[in-house]
Amino acid sequence: MELGAFSISLAVKDIEASKQFYEQLGFTVFTGDQAQNWLIMQNGGHTIGLFQGMFDKNILTFNPGWDSHAQQLSEFTDVRELQRQLKARGINFISEADEDSTGPASFVIVDPDGNTILVDQHV
Repeated sequence: MELGAFSISLAVKDIEASKQFYEQLGFTVFTGDQAQNWLIMQNGGHTIGLFQGMFDKNILTFNPGWDSHAQQLSEFTDVRELQRQLKARGINFISEADEDSTGPASFVIVDPDGNTILVDQHV
């Protein structure tokens, strides 16, 4: 099962302080809008999202259809197909993608330790 590009979305208290910290680790801003309290930063093939005031805890994020640089893949498993496969394996969902839709969609699951996992397809 290929889930797509991986990143961690961090719930930060001070986006400027977090940005400066991760810049010290070699991350650079890839995209985002600091005035809207969100930035996506990269260091090589590693991606983190900084989100101030948007959610309560960190989220593991997978993006079907994207490589590690947010470039669209020519072939990938659609988020709705991933959802069907996970349902067949007995995974419980917090939110689901509309099975009748196409294009961008997402679903949310939670692991046994309470970690939120977002599978968010943008293409």
